[in-house]
Amino acid sequence: MIYLDYQATTPLAPDARDEMMRWLDGPAGSGFGNPHSPHRMGREAAAAIALARDRVAALFPPGGKVIFTSGATEAINLAIRGTASRDERRTVSVSAIEHAAVLDTARSMGACHELNVAKNGQCNTKQDLPADTRLVCVMQVNNEIGTIQPTIDWHRKAKGANALYLCDAVQAYGKIELTAADMIAVSAHKLHGPKGVGALWVRDGLELAEVQTGGGQEFGIRSGTLSPALIAGFGAAALLAKEQMAADAEHVEKLWRCARELFADWKLNGSEEARWHGNMNIRPPKKYGGLDVNRLMSEVRDVMFSAGSACASGSGRTSHVLEAIGLSAKRAKSSIRLGWGRYTTLDEIEQAAEKINAAAKAQGL
Repeated sequence: MIYLDYQATTPLAPDARDEMMRWLDGPAGSGFGNPHSPHRMGREAAAAIALARDRVAALFPPGGKVIFTSGATEAINLAIRGTASRDERRTVSVSAIEHAAVLDTARSMGACHELNVAKNGQCNTKQDLPADTRLVCVMQVNNEIGTIQPTIDWHRKAKGANALYLCDAVQAYGKIELTAADMIAVSAHKLHGPKGVGALWVRDGLELAEVQTGGGQEFGIRSGTLSPALIAGFGAAALLAKEQMAADAEHVEKLWRCARELFADWKLNGSEEARWHGNMNIRPPKKYGGLDVNRLMSEVRDVMFSAGSACASGSGRTSHVLEAIGLSAKRAKSSIRLGWGRYTTLDEIEQAAEKINAAAKAQGL
């Protein structure tokens, strides 16, 4: 199989797996202790979490703390809901191409304002914020089309409106330098860590209300017993990402250049320059008409790629991201997303392109 769905999840790094195994030991070992227990096994588990917290924090801007969560979705909920009581203003302003974790949570708060997006896939910075905006949410790298957002400008606009700024940096964390923000949400399994663990970075001085009650294990804000294994794996993946960031980026760029040549006839969705080059969202040339992506995926079963966000797959809905950049429903539903990274080879890109192009041609393209 050829795996080209890095935006959905990434292969677990061997370093992360090795770190996790120590804390998955059964009764014969000592790694299964509760990190909130005061005895020796508990203290050892707590020390592992402290080390991982430092490793995860090293990829964030200085001047903040890392709150471990079950993933980015929980981190986003904690940020949006946890700041609701600190301001009488109600509106949450979000870009129209945010992940559903941001859009759905913002909408559930009762006052959500959507910011429009240009055809190149970047959130338009010339639009005004509503006067009662308390929180601005603009992601750093879009999960569907890979466009890098003008987060510096949006952070400034939020500050100018005396509002907070939340950045979903799930697709950026461990790949590029993170933007300045009040809060940043990330997930371990998007940088070769385990699923089921993420983090919310909160700048110093910002207080959040408790959203999940029951013990307050994480700074009195987030309740629940922490998993030493998951968090240790997260920390190992973060350390490796920091060490290999330049090499990973260089490798991704080589894969991008190869893929762009092999899919030269396909049209790119979103900007070519302002994007993470590990994400290539493309559609067939307009003259060919529509592509049955479900049929394509069925006929190329040994290549793992996506018709859009994994979180929305199977819904039958047109991608809200592709709609936001002006694509018709027909063109949006003819688009595919290919994603690669550290463990992808040039040979895999070449094989995948040959299979996908042949299957598309068989549909009359």
